[in-house]
Amino acid sequence: MPRKFNFGAGPATMPESVLLEVQEELLDWNGLGLSVMEISHRSPEFVEIAKQAESDFRELLSISDNFAVLFTHGGATMQNAMVPLNLATPDGMASYVNSGHWAKRSIKEAGRYTNVKIAASSEEADFQYFPEQSSWILDAESAYVHYTPNETIGGLCLRTLESSSVPVVADYSSGILSEPIEIDNFSLIYGGAQKNIGPSGLGFVIVKKELLGNPQPITPNLLNYTLIHEGESMSNTPPTFAWYVAGKVFKWLKSIGGVEAIAEINNRKATKLYDFIDSSDFYKNEIKTENRSIMNVPFLLSNEDLNSLFLEESNKAGLLALKGHRSVGGMRASIYNGLPEEGVDALLNFMESFEQKYSDA
Repeated sequence: MPRKFNFGAGPATMPESVLLEVQEELLDWNGLGLSVMEISHRSPEFVEIAKQAESDFRELLSISDNFAVLFTHGGATMQNAMVPLNLATPDGMASYVNSGHWAKRSIKEAGRYTNVKIAASSEEADFQYFPEQSSWILDAESAYVHYTPNETIGGLCLRTLESSSVPVVADYSSGILSEPIEIDNFSLIYGGAQKNIGPSGLGFVIVKKELLGNPQPITPNLLNYTLIHEGESMSNTPPTFAWYVAGKVFKWLKSIGGVEAIAEINNRKATKLYDFIDSSDFYKNEIKTENRSIMNVPFLLSNEDLNSLFLEESNKAGLLALKGHRSVGGMRASIYNGLPEEGVDALLNFMESFEQKYSDA
């Protein structure tokens, strides 16, 4: 059966060549006569997998030795607690930029462990724009300022960041490895793997080593960045299969030219889709143009009565998971690294055909 195109927000499309490699090795990894899922995380073989994955991740993002790279459980949501537990104090303060659904989730969780100050917000405009960095009001007493560069649900982003006098923390779950970023402008970057890296269940943290060593006393050992770093991300059994697949994705990305090369592809995919939407009276995207995400493209049908029919027919056409999040409605095409450009072309052909068929409905 031919593979279909998955536009879901995550778990997301994986590069087909990676899936084929995993399939080939599933029962017998590296001639051991065992699956990679069956070998000890402390074995020399898996330790080498882990070290190579970190090395490739560092190379792809140009991460210097000033940063520790951690692979964790819990995806990004657990980091909403880990960040304040490790970087802030109960009677201190942290600043947060409120840019949408995931920012609000981070704000709510952080408030359990420190005092939260809103540095900027676009909630008054239903999150149709991303607060520019120049508008952020930062208190010098803040332990850090947190923002979500790409809001998966709302489909808006802030793609560049200047250096800041306050340490910057970013949830890069849905934007990591999609285009180059200036790592040194950040103090901590975290995210889940299930968008551009690999299977769900794996998280990553890139943190300046100078920030390690001062967790709150209540911080559980398994949420303590310092202990995770000292234990080389293996304080307990890590999500080994997800880590192994992530390493293969890093190799795949390097083989096609790295982050710079995938950025060209991603920009081309997004431009095609936005240009079509903007040229149509049948579809629309309400996000401020300069804040549009290149990873998640939400769009509305001018006739919302056609939503169910659009989803039914697109599904039959092999274009899956286009339903928008319940909080915003409409449709959403997540076009992560693993989704080939042919998938976007197929979606555009379908959208054009659907418009011609139902424009008078």
